[in-house]
Amino acid sequence: MIAYVTTFGVAGIGVAVFMALSLPLPWLLGPITASMLAALAGAPMKGIAPLNETMRTILGVAVGATFTPAILASMVLMWPTLALIPVMILCIGLIGIPYFQRIWNYDFVTSYYAAMPGGLQDMLVFGEEAGGDIRTLSLIHATRVMVIVAALPFLLTFIWDADLTNPPGAPITNVPFADLALMVVCAVVGWQGAKRMGMFGASILGPLLLTALAAMTGLIGNRPPAEAIWAAQFFLGMSIGSKYTGVTMAEVRRDLIAGLGFCGILIVLTLIFVEVIYTLGFAPGQETLLAFAPGGQAELTVLALIVGADVAFVVAHHVLRMFVVILGGPLAARMFNRDDRG
Repeated sequence: MIAYVTTFGVAGIGVAVFMALSLPLPWLLGPITASMLAALAGAPMKGIAPLNETMRTILGVAVGATFTPAILASMVLMWPTLALIPVMILCIGLIGIPYFQRIWNYDFVTSYYAAMPGGLQDMLVFGEEAGGDIRTLSLIHATRVMVIVAALPFLLTFIWDADLTNPPGAPITNVPFADLALMVVCAVVGWQGAKRMGMFGASILGPLLLTALAAMTGLIGNRPPAEAIWAAQFFLGMSIGSKYTGVTMAEVRRDLIAGLGFCGILIVLTLIFVEVIYTLGFAPGQETLLAFAPGGQAELTVLALIVGADVAFVVAHHVLRMFVVILGGPLAARMFNRDDRG
């Protein structure tokens, strides 16, 4: 109980400090920063997993509510950039695996799963089953998500002068009760239904699909209220920062620094792909950055909602990235096991 209270209190202080200093995304970056610093300082930090999953359903509903027949029709035109997602994953692997192996002396399995830009939980499960170092993988992927999410607001502001002060939705008092009630139904039924089907990212994709169906048929005409999305940001930020709990100085010197170096590689690769795609006229630069940045799907969805980007474009690319990485994970694990037996 003490760990939960401490975590909530620290995350709340992070929000207050970011607001007082007028820093971007106080409800997301504030909890991330404060929780991470407290965890590294040895404070007892712990997120509530079921509550964190529940908060992710809000993001799924928010994205699903933006889907209209016109937006779905436009997704057909995304094929040039969607086709580049596997290419980027290949580039990340070709650079990231040797980086972790040769510079930091990780074994091949740990290097592979540390480099792959999939979901944190999925990469940890696959990596542990294949014999990778679970502590190293946990720290590197937590660092990847944290750095990418923290860096993007500054890139968006510096390059595109994005307004990160926009509310992510209307006040709750302006959203009809019928819409609110149906959103709750879509969140719960979509999440649990997708979970039972074994869908990856069930807490986001299940509510997204069910809400999209409701939006396309005219049953829902609003996104979740701003207060709900701020709450989702708060718990996501708190969850990311808390993952640094129990990190030793030896792990900081090796794994955290290795993860930070890899984040630099990922940011450079992302900017190269953004520049190529923008130059070829395939998509706007801001949407491309949000779609190709290998951070957390939930966190990047939040950014897309706030800056008013094409959310369908961003989500489609992240879903494909997760699909490619997760599909390749078990295949790679079987290959590693076969090599070990040989």
